[in-house]
Parts: sequence; structure tokens; C-alpha cells
Amino acid sequence: MRILVTGGAGFIASHIVDAYIEDGHDVIVIDNLSTGKRENLNKKAKFYEADIRDKRIEDIFKSEKIDIVNHHAAQIDVRKSVSNPIFDADVNIIGTLNLLENSRKYSVKKFIFASSGGVMYGECERNPKEDDPALPLSPYGISKKVVEDYLRFYRYAYNLDYTVFRYGNVYGPRQDPHGEAGVVAIFSKAMLNNEDVFIFGDGEQLRDYVYVEDIVRANLIALSKGDGEVFNLGTGVSISVNELFKYLKEITGYKKEAIYKPPRLGELQKSKLNVKKAEEMLNWKAETTLREGLEKTVEYFKCNV
Repeated sequence: MRILVTGGAGFIASHIVDAYIEDGHDVIVIDNLSTGKRENLNKKAKFYEADIRDKRIEDIFKSEKIDIVNHHAAQIDVRKSVSNPIFDADVNIIGTLNLLENSRKYSVKKFIFASSGGVMYGECERNPKEDDPALPLSPYGISKKVVEDYLRFYRYAYNLDYTVFRYGNVYGPRQDPHGEAGVVAIFSKAMLNNEDVFIFGDGEQLRDYVYVEDIVRANLIALSKGDGEVFNLGTGVSISVNELFKYLKEITGYKKEAIYKPPRLGELQKSKLNVKKAEEMLNWKAETTLREGLEKTVEYFKCNV
């Protein structure tokens, strides 16, 4: 198949590109390199340096005869979405609509979308399931919900199939330690460089951390399964930021204590996903233990910080 991967120079999507190519598919990557890195690009992928909002996206669809779109390009910073919701909506909603319109026009068979389980459900008391109310508390989360609604419309109106993945907190090699979204990468880099580590709030925020290679497997499965469905992807287990700090402190040999700062606007206190639907319908579950994943991630950053 010919698969277009947006954001394919970024953390998660570059791993997906590698897996698709290894599986024998022809892969086209679109990335504007605003946060993606050229060194993440697979040399066997055809690369277009372009923004998903560009008009010339149509030329790519027209010439490449795409079967499947895997859409990971996004504005992912929750705090930036709070401070500049217009920019967030322009990239995450208008940019996605540009892809959807071209998918419709050029007969794409399926659209795989990276949504977010970490922001979709708001402060949910129990592990939320996919049919629980979507109550995002940030413009970033709202943009993900809106795109999911558009996907249902495009399937209903134009027979464009889709699979939506609501990710937990994905971590692993290639995560950007200079950004705002990857606490594992940020902590790892700081600890390995013996820099101060900052925790926002009391550190008791609960998160469902899922290793990137487990996410990649789901994106491979979605090429042939999960049509018209939304899936939570996580471990179903959450730990606090304080516990994560202790794990990484032990793995890296870091000697300092964390420095606590005021909580950040738009950040949830608790995020843990019910992943039974993915287990039952996709035969998927997270296989990498947190300890194993953190050790692999730290090992990567030892060579890349």
C-alpha cells in the first residue's frame, strides 16, 4: 500500500514510518520540520517538507495516489493551546480538514488519526472507556474531539473509513527533551546532564505511560482492522509524576531532588485509560513494562543528549 504519514519526522510517527517500510509499504512523509527532525526520517520514505495547511498538499495527493493517510502532524503543546487557541485550531482543525478534503477528492481508502486519551475525558473518576463523554479541558483536547467528529462525518457522507487512536502518555526514543509534552524525555535529559528537574504542581498527577513501540504495533494493525472505531491505547495502569521521577532517578543515578513549581493551566490531575476495547477488537495490548521502557529510553538519551 501507499501510505502518507504526516508528522513523519516527529517522535511517534517516525517510528511508525520505519515499521510501515519494514512491512513492505511505500511511505510518503509530510513534515514542516517545526518540531520534527530531519535525522528521524527514514531514507526509504519519500519526503515532502510541507505544512498540512498548505494549498500544495493537493499536489502531493494528486501525484502520489495514496491509499491510507496516517495523521500525526499536530500542535501538541497544551499550554500553547491555552495561550493561543486560534493557532492551535488552525493547525489541528483546519490543517486536518485540508487533509480530509484531499482524502475525499483523491479516493483515499482510510484515515488513521492520532487523538489523545490523556486530554479527551477531562477529570474522569474511573478509567474512561471510549463511549464515555468527551470533556476536554484545553483547546488542544477540544481540537482532537472536533477532528473525531469530522471523521465520523466524512465516513457517513463520503465513505472515507477511519480509525482513531486516543493515546495515553507515549514515551520512548526520539521523544523531544526540549519540548513541553514529553516528561520522560525531559526528566531523562536533565538527569543525565545533572541539571535541575522541575515538577509542576504536587507531583501526584497520575498518568498512563505507554511505550512507543506498543503504539507502533497498533498503527500496523489499523491498516486492516478497526474501521470506523475509536480506541484508547495505554497500559490501563497509572503512576504519579513523583513515582516516575523516582524510577528515572534510580535508572540514571541522579542525586538531586526535584524542584516543585506551581501547577500549569489545563493540566489534568488524573489520566488512566480503559483499554479493553483494543484488546478485544484489535488483539492489541501494551507489552512493554514501564521499567523496561524507561531503561530503553534512558539508554537512547545517553547517546543522544
